[in-house]
Amino acid sequence: MTNVIKYKGYTARIEFDAEDEVFVGHVLGIADRISFHGESVAELTDAFHVAVDHYLEDCRATGREPLKPASGRVMLRIPPEVHAAASIAAQASGKSLNQWASDAIARAAGENGSHPGH
Repeated sequence: MTNVIKYKGYTARIEFDAEDEVFVGHVLGIADRISFHGESVAELTDAFHVAVDHYLEDCRATGREPLKPASGRVMLRIPPEVHAAASIAAQASGKSLNQWASDAIARAAGENGSHPGH
């Protein structure tokens, strides 16, 4: 069972609050806090959409850029042996290290591999 939902490029983690008997969601990957709740899946989904839409409208109204979950740039510190092995694997597959690592991360994150830039 997945405990995340997505809307307009934002992903939220869903939890069940047994004490209040309500689903609670929190948008992941941004510094701004966006949370919402609902008593049913339909109510929770609607509340998520309203929360994201409100966030985007508030950003427009105040003239600030909405935060996005990722910039597309990642700096990693990995052991030299892993770096070397990844470089060799990338070369063997006919890809740049960046393309090879992007594909590997997409697979590990459960993406379908059809991401921009390829």
